[in-house]
Amino acid sequence: MGSCRWRKKTVTSGCGYIRRSRTAISVEILKAALEGAKKTHIVYSANLNFDMVNRYLEMLEEKGLLEHKGNLYITTAKGKEFQEIAKELGL
Repeated sequence: MGSCRWRKKTVTSGCGYIRRSRTAISVEILKAALEGAKKTHIVYSANLNFDMVNRYLEMLEEKGLLEHKGNLYITTAKGKEFQEIAKELGL
């Protein structure tokens, strides 16, 4: 049988795995948090594990794209702008 290899683009490999870019993952997280979302919701929406989500949430907060209020994460105006730009560029 053939071996499975990861691909850099958002393409399904022969094994059914999908490799997403950091930008694509960030956009999915920001989309999930548009109206406020708990971490568990973001995990399921972005199809990531808690360790990966924690890294992305920290990075998005540092960049000012996401706010943490209580137990909710909320996409900021800057985060919405980032989403629009990524969408226009097809990222």
